[in-house]
Amino acid sequence: MKAGGIPELSLGPGRYPVAPGSVFVSLVDVLTLDFGLWDFRLLTMPATFEDLITLMEKLRSPDGCPWDREQTYATLAPMLLEEAYEAFEAVEEAREGRPAELCDELGDLLFQIVFYAQVAQERGEFSINDVTNAIHTKMVRRHPHVFADTEANDSATVLRNWEVMKAEERRASGKSEREGSLLDGVSSKAPALMEAHQLSTKAARVGFDWKHVEDIFAKLAEEMDELRAAIATHSNENSEGNHNRVREEIGDLLFAATNIARHLNVEPEAALKLTNRKFRRRFGYVEQTLRQRERKFDSVTLAEMEALWQEAKSRES
Repeated sequence: MKAGGIPELSLGPGRYPVAPGSVFVSLVDVLTLDFGLWDFRLLTMPATFEDLITLMEKLRSPDGCPWDREQTYATLAPMLLEEAYEAFEAVEEAREGRPAELCDELGDLLFQIVFYAQVAQERGEFSINDVTNAIHTKMVRRHPHVFADTEANDSATVLRNWEVMKAEERRASGKSEREGSLLDGVSSKAPALMEAHQLSTKAARVGFDWKHVEDIFAKLAEEMDELRAAIATHSNENSEGNHNRVREEIGDLLFAATNIARHLNVEPEAALKLTNRKFRRRFGYVEQTLRQRERKFDSVTLAEMEALWQEAKSRES
């Protein structure tokens, strides 16, 4: 162990410092890495899921990492959400031909799952094996058209059967249909667009849906008319109640747009993320161009900014 606690990697003649947590080797021979109290061998084969579990056990052990030992269900929750969002964002990178970030973010997300399971095991509640066994059992049970004799020749049938099986599982666990709702499985803490997408998806699985996307466009036009009416009333009376109605109508408009996305197999949260990226990129071009021209926003007209915006659009096409 080198002074300062930095481990060293033995590569035959000479010793080479390696930062903890960032050891990447591709050697034919077995390498011995000295971490003081925790000596182990690195092989050329990639780390397995079991290796990740062992790593987490070490991090949470008395001679592991003080920060990792301090974490609880509550302190891990924001990190779990953050990693899920970062993985979500990385999906678009992968769709554009850059999958490395998605691979990395999925690893971070998996690490959080293993972290939670380790904390749960220490509390005597469940282990990572219970987690994998539960999801494996559930997926086999929910796919009788694959693992049993049920027939399902299309996705719509699969999804309807899925909801029936979930209802049966609720009854088996002692929850009657009166106690719960088909929509209970949709988290109210999810981002609003994602929640709207999941709510309408759940309802559609039991037939509560528009037949054609054109029907939703008609609903969208109806909601726009209602919003215009609410705006007109609010501008005339300017009361809090009328403002609430404007907010409600905007919500209805967004919900209708979410249903159009669902019918077109577009995840609305991802679609809006793409638009947000596009806006950042184009507005960044406007800012950069103004800086190059040594001009500030307060000296630029809206028409000039619009011209720069159109320039940014043309550069992307």
